[in-house]
Amino acid sequence: MKFGIVVFPGSNCDADCYHVMKHVAHQNVEYIWHKQDDIKDFDALILPGGFSYGDYLRTGAIASFSPIMPAVIDFARRGGPIIGICNGFQILLEAGLLPGAMLRNRSLTFICDTVNLRVNRTDTMFTNQYVQDQVLQVPIAHGEGNYYCDNETLKRLQDKQQILFTYCDADGRETAEVNPNGSVSNIAGIINERGNVMGMMPHPERCSEPILGSNDGLDIFLSIIEWRQGVGMR
Repeated sequence: MKFGIVVFPGSNCDADCYHVMKHVAHQNVEYIWHKQDDIKDFDALILPGGFSYGDYLRTGAIASFSPIMPAVIDFARRGGPIIGICNGFQILLEAGLLPGAMLRNRSLTFICDTVNLRVNRTDTMFTNQYVQDQVLQVPIAHGEGNYYCDNETLKRLQDKQQILFTYCDADGRETAEVNPNGSVSNIAGIINERGNVMGMMPHPERCSEPILGSNDGLDIFLSIIEWRQGVGMR
């Protein structure tokens, strides 16, 4: 597969994602500068973490109007796989590719930590290499990761099983105490209704090799590859 990593001014996790896709997953990968408007040659896109445009206004707000975004939106509408990680998730929300919004962390402080995530579905292009209800250890690093949506949107996410990852304890239990940022229903990652666009606040690229203490995040990227090759469920 050919992965494209979209780089905005202020992105700082692009090199991490490149390393994982190129040297760990052994895929063809290229950077895509935010002013580029042609992404037809790519099979999947990654919007990495960072502080796009300095996080002025709301996080991801300016990036959602970047020259590349119409092509990203078209790519999504054509069914292309897209992952938005941390700031990338915020950009997908601002661009309307995923429902909801991000608020300041409940603590009003920047959080850098490792959290437990529960895998709620394994029949998607992003999670087919996991086991149902598997608990992952994944790093977080954000100041505005408090996912919010209204009750109607939350019910729709729940009814259509669009909540992929939730914050939990080591045994998979969702509690207020283990919710690091105040996200509604402990939400850490969601997909769109079609199932080809996924956003998550934790950083799977930072736990994709054993030398980093965990490779729990690698299977997110491998799931896309397996799905594309026809091994994952359709």
